[in-house]
Amino acid sequence: MATWVPGMEGDVGASAYTPLVMPEARQSEIPSPLGMTCEGFVRAASELVVQKKIGAETFYKECFRSGRTEVGLRAGGVWRLDVAPIGRVEEDESPEGVVRKFTLRVPGPTGGSLGADARASTVETESVLIPMIGRKGERTYTLCVSSQIGCAMGCGFCETAQMGLVRSLTAAEITAQWWTATHVLKQTVSNVVFMGMGEPMDNLDNVLDAIAAMTDHCGGAMAMSKITISTVGRVDGIRRLSERVREPGWRRLGLALSLNAPNDRVRSELMPVNRKWNLDELRDALIAFPAHGGTKLCVEYVLIPGVNDRREHATEVAAFCGPIDGAYKAERGGGSPRVLLNLIPYNPRRNSPWPAPEEPAVDAFLGWLGEEGVYAKRRRTKGRKMMGACGQLGSEAIRGRRMVELGVRP
Repeated sequence: MATWVPGMEGDVGASAYTPLVMPEARQSEIPSPLGMTCEGFVRAASELVVQKKIGAETFYKECFRSGRTEVGLRAGGVWRLDVAPIGRVEEDESPEGVVRKFTLRVPGPTGGSLGADARASTVETESVLIPMIGRKGERTYTLCVSSQIGCAMGCGFCETAQMGLVRSLTAAEITAQWWTATHVLKQTVSNVVFMGMGEPMDNLDNVLDAIAAMTDHCGGAMAMSKITISTVGRVDGIRRLSERVREPGWRRLGLALSLNAPNDRVRSELMPVNRKWNLDELRDALIAFPAHGGTKLCVEYVLIPGVNDRREHATEVAAFCGPIDGAYKAERGGGSPRVLLNLIPYNPRRNSPWPAPEEPAVDAFLGWLGEEGVYAKRRRTKGRKMMGACGQLGSEAIRGRRMVELGVRP
Protein backbone atom coordinates (compact mmCIF):
# COMPACT_ATOMS: atom_id res chain seq x y z
CA MET A 1 0.00 0.00 0.00
CA ALA A 2 1.27 3.49 -0.84
CA THR A 3 0.10 6.97 0.10
CA TRP A 4 0.85 10.21 -1.70
CA VAL A 5 -0.44 13.75 -1.78
CA PRO A 6 -0.55 15.25 -5.29
CA GLY A 7 1.03 18.60 -6.02
CA MET A 8 0.06 21.21 -8.53
CA GLU A 9 1.71 19.61 -11.52
CA GLY A 10 -0.07 19.58 -14.89
CA ASP A 11 -2.40 22.06 -16.48
CA VAL A 12 -5.59 20.60 -15.08
CA GLY A 13 -4.34 20.25 -11.50
CA ALA A 14 -2.84 23.73 -11.45
CA SER A 15 -5.81 25.56 -12.90
CA ALA A 16 -8.32 23.62 -10.82
CA TYR A 17 -6.74 24.69 -7.56
CA THR A 18 -5.70 28.26 -8.42
CA PRO A 19 -7.39 30.94 -6.27
CA LEU A 20 -10.31 32.71 -7.88
CA VAL A 21 -9.52 35.91 -9.75
CA MET A 22 -12.87 37.64 -9.61
CA PRO A 23 -14.88 39.28 -6.82
CA GLU A 24 -16.82 36.87 -4.60
CA ALA A 25 -20.17 38.46 -5.46
CA ARG A 26 -19.67 37.89 -9.18
CA GLN A 27 -18.25 34.41 -8.53
CA SER A 28 -21.49 33.37 -6.91
CA GLU A 29 -23.48 34.39 -9.98
CA ILE A 30 -22.09 31.48 -12.02
CA PRO A 31 -22.93 28.04 -10.57
CA SER A 32 -20.58 25.10 -10.93
CA PRO A 33 -21.28 23.24 -14.19
CA LEU A 34 -20.51 20.02 -12.33
CA GLY A 35 -23.83 20.21 -10.51
CA MET A 36 -26.21 20.63 -13.43
CA THR A 37 -27.07 19.75 -16.99
CA CYS A 38 -25.75 21.69 -19.94
CA GLU A 39 -29.17 23.26 -20.47
CA GLY A 40 -29.26 24.47 -16.88
CA PHE A 41 -25.74 25.87 -17.00
CA VAL A 42 -26.36 27.72 -20.26
CA ARG A 43 -29.49 29.25 -18.80
CA ALA A 44 -27.59 30.40 -15.69
CA ALA A 45 -24.34 31.60 -17.29
CA SER A 46 -24.96 32.67 -20.90
CA GLU A 47 -25.47 36.35 -20.06
CA LEU A 48 -22.23 36.50 -18.05
CA VAL A 49 -19.68 34.75 -20.27
CA VAL A 50 -18.21 35.79 -23.60
CA GLN A 51 -20.10 34.55 -26.67
CA LYS A 52 -23.16 34.11 -24.44
CA LYS A 53 -24.98 30.83 -25.15
CA ILE A 54 -22.26 29.44 -27.42
CA GLY A 55 -19.56 30.34 -24.92
CA ALA A 56 -21.40 28.79 -21.99
CA GLU A 57 -22.18 25.59 -23.89
CA THR A 58 -18.61 25.27 -25.15
CA PHE A 59 -17.20 25.75 -21.67
CA TYR A 60 -19.58 23.16 -20.23
CA LYS A 61 -18.58 20.56 -22.82
CA GLU A 62 -14.86 21.20 -22.43
CA CYS A 63 -15.07 21.23 -18.64
CA PHE A 64 -16.36 17.66 -18.71
CA ARG A 65 -14.45 16.40 -21.73
CA SER A 66 -10.98 17.90 -21.29
CA GLY A 67 -10.98 19.33 -17.77
CA ARG A 68 -11.15 22.99 -18.79
CA THR A 69 -11.62 25.22 -15.75
CA GLU A 70 -11.64 28.82 -17.09
CA VAL A 71 -14.10 30.87 -19.11
CA GLY A 72 -13.92 34.53 -20.10
CA LEU A 73 -16.43 37.04 -18.75
CA ARG A 74 -18.21 39.67 -20.80
CA ALA A 75 -17.39 42.18 -18.05
CA GLY A 76 -13.70 41.32 -18.30
CA GLY A 77 -11.47 38.82 -16.55
CA VAL A 78 -12.07 35.11 -16.20
CA TRP A 79 -14.12 32.80 -14.04
CA ARG A 80 -12.48 29.66 -12.71
CA LEU A 81 -14.13 26.45 -11.65
CA ASP A 82 -13.54 25.93 -7.94
CA VAL A 83 -12.86 22.20 -7.64
CA ALA A 84 -12.14 20.75 -4.22
CA PRO A 85 -8.44 19.87 -3.90
CA ILE A 86 -7.26 16.33 -3.34
CA GLY A 87 -6.38 15.59 0.25
CA ARG A 88 -4.61 12.28 -0.23
CA VAL A 89 -4.42 9.26 -2.51
CA GLU A 90 -3.80 5.75 -1.21
CA GLU A 91 -3.04 2.74 -3.36
CA ASP A 92 -3.41 -0.98 -2.78
CA GLU A 93 -2.56 -3.85 -5.11
CA SER A 94 -5.21 -6.33 -6.20
CA PRO A 95 -5.11 -9.24 -8.67
CA GLU A 96 -6.95 -7.04 -11.18
CA GLY A 97 -4.83 -3.90 -10.80
CA VAL A 98 -4.17 -1.00 -8.43
CA VAL A 99 -7.05 0.14 -6.22
CA ARG A 100 -6.93 3.89 -5.51
CA LYS A 101 -8.75 5.66 -2.70
CA PHE A 102 -8.70 9.44 -2.89
CA THR A 103 -10.20 12.23 -0.83
CA LEU A 104 -11.34 15.74 -1.71
CA ARG A 105 -11.18 18.51 0.89
CA VAL A 106 -14.52 20.32 1.20
CA PRO A 107 -15.89 22.82 3.73
CA GLY A 108 -17.35 21.39 6.91
CA PRO A 109 -20.84 22.10 8.24
CA THR A 110 -21.59 25.66 9.29
CA GLY A 111 -24.34 24.93 11.80
CA GLY A 112 -25.07 22.57 14.67
CA SER A 113 -22.58 21.23 17.15
CA LEU A 114 -20.12 20.27 14.42
CA GLY A 115 -20.10 23.83 13.07
CA ALA A 116 -18.02 24.87 16.07
CA ASP A 117 -15.86 21.72 16.04
CA ALA A 118 -12.36 22.39 14.71
CA ARG A 119 -12.11 18.78 13.55
CA ALA A 120 -14.92 19.44 11.06
CA SER A 121 -13.93 22.87 9.70
CA THR A 122 -12.62 21.03 6.63
CA VAL A 123 -13.85 17.53 5.89
CA GLU A 124 -13.13 15.05 3.12
CA THR A 125 -15.13 13.07 0.63
CA GLU A 126 -13.82 9.57 0.03
CA SER A 127 -13.90 7.83 -3.35
CA VAL A 128 -12.41 4.57 -4.60
CA LEU A 129 -11.28 3.61 -8.12
CA ILE A 130 -11.74 -0.14 -8.42
CA PRO A 131 -10.13 -2.09 -11.29
CA MET A 132 -12.21 -4.82 -12.91
CA ILE A 133 -11.11 -7.40 -15.50
CA GLY A 134 -13.95 -8.22 -17.87
CA ARG A 135 -14.72 -11.37 -19.83
CA LYS A 136 -12.53 -10.24 -22.71
CA GLY A 137 -9.58 -9.59 -20.41
CA GLU A 138 -9.90 -5.81 -20.62
CA ARG A 139 -9.39 -3.73 -17.46
CA THR A 140 -12.06 -1.17 -16.65
CA TYR A 141 -12.55 1.03 -13.58
CA THR A 142 -15.58 1.44 -11.37
CA LEU A 143 -15.71 4.63 -9.32
CA CYS A 144 -17.33 4.33 -5.90
CA VAL A 145 -18.52 7.80 -4.89
CA SER A 146 -19.78 9.34 -1.65
CA SER A 147 -23.05 11.24 -1.40
CA GLN A 148 -22.50 12.48 2.18
CA ILE A 149 -19.75 13.04 4.72
CA GLY A 150 -20.56 10.37 7.26
CA CYS A 151 -23.96 8.72 7.48
CA ALA A 152 -27.00 8.82 9.77
CA MET A 153 -28.14 5.24 9.24
CA GLY A 154 -26.15 3.72 12.12
CA CYS A 155 -25.38 0.28 10.60
CA GLY A 156 -23.26 -1.55 13.18
CA PHE A 157 -20.82 -3.16 10.76
CA CYS A 158 -19.97 0.01 8.79
CA GLU A 159 -17.06 2.38 9.45
CA THR A 160 -18.89 5.37 7.97
CA ALA A 161 -21.70 4.89 10.48
CA GLN A 162 -19.26 5.52 13.32
CA MET A 163 -18.98 9.14 12.14
CA GLY A 164 -22.70 9.83 12.16
CA LEU A 165 -23.90 12.33 9.58
CA VAL A 166 -21.61 15.35 9.17
CA ARG A 167 -23.31 16.86 6.12
CA SER A 168 -24.69 16.03 2.70
CA LEU A 169 -22.69 16.79 -0.43
CA THR A 170 -23.90 19.13 -3.14
CA ALA A 171 -24.44 17.82 -6.65
CA ALA A 172 -21.24 19.56 -7.77
CA GLU A 173 -19.25 17.96 -4.93
CA ILE A 174 -20.53 14.54 -5.95
CA THR A 175 -19.68 15.04 -9.63
CA ALA A 176 -16.29 16.49 -8.64
CA GLN A 177 -15.30 12.98 -7.57
CA TRP A 178 -15.84 11.77 -11.14
CA TRP A 179 -14.14 14.91 -12.55
CA THR A 180 -11.06 14.42 -10.36
CA ALA A 181 -10.78 10.73 -11.19
CA THR A 182 -11.05 11.55 -14.90
CA HIS A 183 -9.02 14.75 -15.27
CA VAL A 184 -6.61 14.82 -12.33
CA LEU A 185 -5.93 11.13 -11.74
CA LYS A 186 -6.27 10.53 -15.50
CA GLN A 187 -8.40 7.42 -15.16
CA THR A 188 -11.21 6.42 -17.50
CA VAL A 189 -14.30 5.63 -15.45
CA SER A 190 -16.57 2.97 -16.92
CA ASN A 191 -19.06 2.64 -14.06
CA VAL A 192 -20.17 4.80 -11.12
CA VAL A 193 -21.67 3.29 -7.98
CA PHE A 194 -23.12 5.31 -5.11
CA MET A 195 -21.71 2.95 -2.50
CA GLY A 196 -19.28 5.26 -0.70
CA MET A 197 -19.97 7.33 2.40
CA GLY A 198 -23.59 8.21 3.06
CA GLU A 199 -27.09 7.02 2.27
CA PRO A 200 -27.94 8.27 -1.25
CA MET A 201 -31.69 8.30 -0.52
CA ASP A 202 -30.98 10.80 2.29
CA ASN A 203 -29.60 13.21 -0.32
CA LEU A 204 -31.56 12.10 -3.34
CA ASP A 205 -32.10 15.48 -5.03
CA ASN A 206 -28.36 16.20 -5.19
CA VAL A 207 -27.60 12.61 -6.19
CA LEU A 208 -30.03 12.85 -9.11
CA ASP A 209 -28.65 16.24 -10.19
CA ALA A 210 -25.13 14.77 -10.18
CA ILE A 211 -26.27 11.79 -12.24
CA ALA A 212 -27.95 14.16 -14.71
CA ALA A 213 -24.61 15.96 -15.18
CA MET A 214 -22.59 12.75 -15.51
CA THR A 215 -24.99 11.36 -18.13
CA ASP A 216 -25.63 14.61 -20.04
CA HIS A 217 -24.48 14.09 -23.63
CA CYS A 218 -22.60 17.40 -23.39
CA GLY A 219 -21.25 16.49 -19.95
CA GLY A 220 -19.92 13.20 -18.66
CA ALA A 221 -21.82 11.33 -21.39
CA MET A 222 -22.00 8.16 -19.29
CA ALA A 223 -24.68 5.62 -20.08
CA MET A 224 -27.42 5.56 -17.46
CA SER A 225 -27.03 1.77 -17.30
CA LYS A 226 -23.48 2.28 -15.98
CA ILE A 227 -24.66 4.05 -12.81
CA THR A 228 -26.07 2.37 -9.71
CA ILE A 229 -27.59 3.87 -6.55
CA SER A 230 -27.26 1.77 -3.41
CA THR A 231 -29.56 2.10 -0.39
CA VAL A 232 -29.82 0.56 3.07
CA GLY A 233 -33.54 0.31 2.44
CA ARG A 234 -35.22 3.70 2.72
CA VAL A 235 -38.57 2.71 1.27
CA ASP A 236 -39.61 6.34 0.80
CA GLY A 237 -36.49 6.94 -1.29
CA ILE A 238 -37.05 3.80 -3.36
CA ARG A 239 -40.55 4.99 -4.13
CA ARG A 240 -39.30 8.43 -5.17
CA LEU A 241 -36.66 6.84 -7.37
CA SER A 242 -39.33 4.59 -8.91
CA GLU A 243 -41.02 7.69 -10.28
CA ARG A 244 -37.78 9.03 -11.76
CA VAL A 245 -36.84 5.81 -13.56
CA ARG A 246 -40.18 5.88 -15.35
CA GLU A 247 -39.00 9.01 -17.16
CA PRO A 248 -37.25 8.82 -20.55
CA GLY A 249 -33.49 8.72 -20.20
CA TRP A 250 -33.59 7.35 -16.64
CA ARG A 251 -35.01 3.90 -17.21
CA ARG A 252 -31.72 1.99 -17.07
CA LEU A 253 -30.51 3.49 -13.80
CA GLY A 254 -29.41 0.69 -11.48
CA LEU A 255 -30.62 0.09 -7.93
CA ALA A 256 -28.80 -1.91 -5.27
CA LEU A 257 -30.13 -2.89 -1.85
CA SER A 258 -27.87 -3.51 1.15
CA LEU A 259 -29.76 -6.46 2.67
CA ASN A 260 -27.09 -7.96 4.93
CA ALA A 261 -29.47 -9.97 7.10
CA PRO A 262 -31.74 -12.99 6.64
CA ASN A 263 -34.64 -11.86 8.84
CA ASP A 264 -36.12 -8.86 10.63
CA ARG A 265 -34.60 -9.70 14.01
CA VAL A 266 -31.01 -9.78 12.76
CA ARG A 267 -31.50 -6.88 10.37
CA SER A 268 -33.00 -4.62 13.03
CA GLU A 269 -29.95 -5.29 15.22
CA LEU A 270 -27.48 -4.58 12.41
CA MET A 271 -29.37 -1.87 10.56
CA PRO A 272 -31.69 0.48 12.50
CA VAL A 273 -33.49 1.45 9.26
CA ASN A 274 -35.23 -1.92 9.46
CA ARG A 275 -37.12 -0.73 12.54
CA LYS A 276 -38.79 1.85 10.30
CA TRP A 277 -39.36 -0.32 7.23
CA ASN A 278 -39.24 -4.07 7.72
CA LEU A 279 -38.37 -6.70 5.13
CA ASP A 280 -41.96 -7.16 3.94
CA GLU A 281 -42.33 -3.42 3.21
CA LEU A 282 -38.91 -3.36 1.60
CA ARG A 283 -39.66 -6.33 -0.64
CA ASP A 284 -42.95 -4.77 -1.75
CA ALA A 285 -41.11 -1.58 -2.75
CA LEU A 286 -38.59 -3.60 -4.75
CA ILE A 287 -41.31 -5.57 -6.53
CA ALA A 288 -42.93 -2.27 -7.54
CA PHE A 289 -39.64 -0.79 -8.76
CA PRO A 290 -39.80 -0.55 -12.58
CA ALA A 291 -37.77 -3.04 -14.58
CA HIS A 292 -36.54 -1.98 -18.01
CA GLY A 293 -34.45 -3.87 -20.50
CA GLY A 294 -33.63 -6.78 -18.22
CA THR A 295 -31.76 -4.60 -15.73
CA LYS A 296 -30.84 -6.65 -12.67
CA LEU A 297 -31.81 -5.60 -9.17
CA CYS A 298 -28.65 -5.97 -7.09
CA VAL A 299 -29.00 -7.28 -3.53
CA GLU A 300 -25.85 -6.94 -1.43
CA TYR A 301 -25.24 -9.32 1.44
CA VAL A 302 -22.26 -8.69 3.73
CA LEU A 303 -21.32 -12.04 5.28
CA ILE A 304 -20.45 -11.58 8.97
CA PRO A 305 -19.12 -14.56 10.95
CA GLY A 306 -21.54 -15.78 13.59
CA VAL A 307 -24.21 -13.26 12.63
CA ASN A 308 -25.73 -14.09 9.24
CA ASP A 309 -23.70 -16.99 7.84
CA ARG A 310 -25.59 -20.17 8.79
CA ARG A 311 -27.30 -22.64 6.45
CA GLU A 312 -30.78 -21.61 7.56
CA HIS A 313 -29.90 -17.99 6.82
CA ALA A 314 -29.39 -18.86 3.14
CA THR A 315 -32.91 -20.30 3.11
CA GLU A 316 -34.30 -17.08 4.59
CA VAL A 317 -32.44 -14.95 2.05
CA ALA A 318 -33.97 -17.05 -0.73
CA ALA A 319 -37.40 -16.48 0.80
CA PHE A 320 -36.82 -12.73 0.57
CA CYS A 321 -35.56 -12.78 -3.02
CA GLY A 322 -37.97 -15.39 -4.40
CA PRO A 323 -41.13 -13.24 -4.56
CA ILE A 324 -39.21 -10.45 -6.34
CA ASP A 325 -38.07 -12.89 -9.02
CA GLY A 326 -41.52 -14.48 -9.13
CA ALA A 327 -43.34 -11.20 -9.74
CA TYR A 328 -40.84 -10.25 -12.44
CA LYS A 329 -41.20 -13.56 -14.28
CA ALA A 330 -44.99 -13.55 -13.95
CA GLU A 331 -45.15 -10.14 -15.60
CA ARG A 332 -43.00 -11.34 -18.50
CA GLY A 333 -44.13 -14.93 -18.80
CA GLY A 334 -40.81 -16.36 -17.63
CA GLY A 335 -37.20 -15.43 -18.18
CA SER A 336 -34.10 -15.07 -16.06
CA PRO A 337 -34.11 -13.97 -12.39
CA ARG A 338 -34.36 -10.28 -11.65
CA VAL A 339 -32.29 -10.41 -8.46
CA LEU A 340 -28.51 -10.67 -8.55
CA LEU A 341 -27.15 -11.24 -5.06
CA ASN A 342 -23.64 -9.97 -4.42
CA LEU A 343 -22.07 -11.89 -1.54
CA ILE A 344 -19.54 -9.61 0.16
CA PRO A 345 -17.10 -11.00 2.75
CA TYR A 346 -17.21 -8.64 5.73
CA ASN A 347 -14.46 -6.00 5.77
CA PRO A 348 -13.88 -5.16 9.44
CA ARG A 349 -14.33 -1.56 10.51
CA ARG A 350 -12.07 -0.03 13.16
CA ASN A 351 -12.65 -1.69 16.55
CA SER A 352 -14.96 -4.18 14.93
CA PRO A 353 -16.49 -6.88 17.14
CA TRP A 354 -16.38 -9.25 14.17
CA PRO A 355 -13.48 -10.58 12.07
CA ALA A 356 -13.49 -11.11 8.33
CA PRO A 357 -14.97 -14.49 7.37
CA GLU A 358 -12.74 -17.41 6.43
CA GLU A 359 -12.73 -18.41 2.76
CA PRO A 360 -14.36 -21.84 3.35
CA ALA A 361 -17.29 -20.11 5.08
CA VAL A 362 -17.76 -17.73 2.13
CA ASP A 363 -17.64 -20.61 -0.35
CA ALA A 364 -20.10 -22.63 1.72
CA PHE A 365 -22.66 -19.82 1.95
CA LEU A 366 -22.38 -19.13 -1.77
CA GLY A 367 -23.05 -22.81 -2.41
CA TRP A 368 -26.09 -22.80 -0.11
CA LEU A 369 -27.54 -19.82 -1.96
CA GLY A 370 -27.16 -21.76 -5.20
CA GLU A 371 -28.94 -24.75 -3.70
CA GLU A 372 -31.80 -22.41 -2.76
CA GLY A 373 -32.08 -21.14 -6.34
CA VAL A 374 -30.62 -17.67 -5.68
CA TYR A 375 -28.59 -16.19 -8.54
CA ALA A 376 -25.51 -15.12 -6.56
CA LYS A 377 -21.94 -14.03 -7.13
CA ARG A 378 -19.10 -13.41 -4.74
CA ARG A 379 -17.71 -9.86 -4.79
CA ARG A 380 -13.94 -9.90 -4.79
CA THR A 381 -12.33 -8.07 -1.86
CA LYS A 382 -10.24 -5.07 -2.88
CA GLY A 383 -8.69 -2.25 -0.86
CA ARG A 384 -9.19 -3.79 2.60
CA LYS A 385 -5.62 -3.00 3.76
CA MET A 386 -6.10 0.75 3.23
CA MET A 387 -9.66 0.86 4.64
CA GLY A 388 -10.96 1.29 1.11
CA ALA A 389 -13.17 -1.79 0.80
CA CYS A 390 -16.94 -1.97 1.14
CA GLY A 391 -18.04 -0.59 4.51
CA GLN A 392 -14.63 0.81 5.46
CA LEU A 393 -14.77 4.44 4.34
CA GLY A 394 -14.82 7.14 6.99
CA SER A 395 -12.79 9.54 9.10
CA GLU A 396 -11.42 8.22 12.38
CA ALA A 397 -11.18 11.81 13.67
CA ILE A 398 -14.95 12.36 13.54
CA ARG A 399 -16.80 9.53 15.25
CA GLY A 400 -19.78 8.97 17.47
CA ARG A 401 -22.18 11.55 16.03
CA ARG A 402 -25.76 10.92 17.16
CA MET A 403 -27.91 9.08 14.67
CA VAL A 404 -30.81 11.20 13.44
CA GLU A 405 -34.36 9.92 13.60
CA LEU A 406 -35.71 8.73 10.27
CA GLY A 407 -38.56 10.72 8.85
CA VAL A 408 -40.85 9.91 5.96
CA ARG A 409 -40.62 12.41 3.12
CA PRO A 410 -43.59 13.26 0.93
